[in-house]
Amino acid sequence: MANAASIKVGLKCEECGDINYTTYKNPKTFTEKMELKKYSPRLKKHTIHKEVKLKS
Repeated sequence: MANAASIKVGLKCEECGDINYTTYKNPKTFTEKMELKKYSPRLKKHTIHKEVKLKS
């Protein structure tokens, strides 16, 4: 589980626009936005997923 300094962020697919994954990050140590290559179930292939804010 995440500690108090971490925030929950979503990972949004750049091609289809779906938020397929959620993760935690510490904004004090990792200031830039995350960009990972993850699997998109709708497209059935690996695509770039970028960090987006989630509604609390």
